[in-house]
Amino acid sequence: MSVIAAIEACTVNLPLAKPVQLSTRRIEKRWYTLVRVRCTDGSIGIGICHGGTRYGGLATTAVRELFSPLLAGEDPHRTEGLWQAMYQDSLLNGRTGAVMRALSAVDIALWDRNARKSGLPLWRYLGAVSKGTIPTYASGGYYAEGKTPQDLGDEVAGYVAAGFKAIKIKIGAASPSVDLARVAAARAALGDDGLLLLDANNAWNNLASALEALRPMLDYRPFLIEEPFGPDDNDNHARLAAALPVSIATGELVAGRWGHRELMERARITVLQPDVAVCGGVTEFRRIAATAASSGVAIAPHSLQDIHAHLVASTQNALFLEYFPDDSIVPVGKLFDRRLHLHGGNVDLPQQPGLGFDFDEDAVSHFQVDPWS
Repeated sequence: MSVIAAIEACTVNLPLAKPVQLSTRRIEKRWYTLVRVRCTDGSIGIGICHGGTRYGGLATTAVRELFSPLLAGEDPHRTEGLWQAMYQDSLLNGRTGAVMRALSAVDIALWDRNARKSGLPLWRYLGAVSKGTIPTYASGGYYAEGKTPQDLGDEVAGYVAAGFKAIKIKIGAASPSVDLARVAAARAALGDDGLLLLDANNAWNNLASALEALRPMLDYRPFLIEEPFGPDDNDNHARLAAALPVSIATGELVAGRWGHRELMERARITVLQPDVAVCGGVTEFRRIAATAASSGVAIAPHSLQDIHAHLVASTQNALFLEYFPDDSIVPVGKLFDRRLHLHGGNVDLPQQPGLGFDFDEDAVSHFQVDPWS
């Protein structure tokens, strides 16, 4: 029987071509931890997690020092047992943040290895819902210096021309009047039938300010409001959900099934946004999705489109895939040797085994800040 021979990790730092602004932070670069699982039969699997927009090496250290020694010699197919072993071992080191992201990246790599070994793309290995394509939404609409509402409208019009029928823009970093003009421009460019998603990135810390900004936007029929408050502000999320006739979405920064259950039960979230590289990997993502399905809650995973495509395609209650048409905003695709194929607002699912891509080692060498080890 083949067993895990080694788990390696490295850290990469990807600078953005042009800084972008969210409601709560300015982004100039993105850090990632890359993971590679090697087994005694020569098979490999790869995983990744976002390390943040400042120092991003904490997750890499957790992979090397916590989880690699723990999993050496284990059966890679024992994903449930290995997940529990890592989770139990993380008790004193942190079950959110960098440690949980490291666990997520290792878990992704195990599933990738096992799907590759079976000769199946991950979405089929998991049990497909989709038949070959999945719907997406264009994620953009960031703030930038000198960018006007009309410029935003032109950006949205470009996404519409490319075939997208659902589009997300940022809100919360400008005054309510400017943000309202941005939303109006986006709706005008999108047309009456498209889905408009509004992402506040934890803009507000009180209900009154959120209501002042959001109530006028309802005239433009947003499909959902994403992350109006911090991820652990359950009470304000619940109050906002009761006050506005629109779905409230969050979850991208939340780890574990228990945190997501709190979002459903206490915060009254109706669209969960788990991130496979944050919440606990493929193993925990599937538990979260199943729990949500039993409560009639939809799933719309956050970012990492090349991995989440597999999970959207194998999750019955998944709405769509977040897709970044502008690679300069989330440049992680520079590290991959193959990308998703987009047409008419949908993506074709990969047919290659596993995740359907490998790390481009030349690109990794260019951006990495420490060696594989």
